[in-house]
Amino acid sequence: MKTINLAVLISGSGRTLQNFIDLIAAKKLDARIKVVVSSSADAGGNEKARRAKIPLVVVDRKDPDFGDAITQAVDKHKVDLVLLAGFLHLWKFPAKYKGRVLNIHPALLPAFGGKGMYGHRVHEAVLASGAKESGCTVHIADLEYDRGPIVLQRKVKVKPGDTPDDLAARVFAEECIAYPEAVTKVAATLPRKSS
Repeated sequence: MKTINLAVLISGSGRTLQNFIDLIAAKKLDARIKVVVSSSADAGGNEKARRAKIPLVVVDRKDPDFGDAITQAVDKHKVDLVLLAGFLHLWKFPAKYKGRVLNIHPALLPAFGGKGMYGHRVHEAVLASGAKESGCTVHIADLEYDRGPIVLQRKVKVKPGDTPDDLAARVFAEECIAYPEAVTKVAATLPRKSS
């Protein structure tokens, strides 16, 4: 299979971005990150992109053309897949990207998903519900929050006395496995482009 060309969209620390950078550098994932699009000039992940010498485009979420600006940034780099990696905004992507935008969510969708459900809010809700397990979900994104066909899920046990930080750490360890696996799986289904 050919090298997978990726765009990665971030809003925060860039931990998921760094996981992909590390896997690619270690030759554990045959991919190339062509561009990182950040929704904040202050996002910690911006520096991770710069250090890895990956083109970085910052699109302010207050920009009235926010969605179009993201689309233009991604279009310039001719990517196979777009990865939402802690990207906190809804990107209304055009039809040409249908089936090629992936998202990772820190719970077992359809539970604990939807607008406003991200980061510690998710882990707090899982613990408050008394659920015995949680995990992460990689899904093909559509134009609604945390919807679209599920590609794969990985589960973790919720342990007695867990704090949101405890649960978050175990879930993130599974995300680091699940997301690259899902990328490989979905990329294998894409039509081959003639070069």
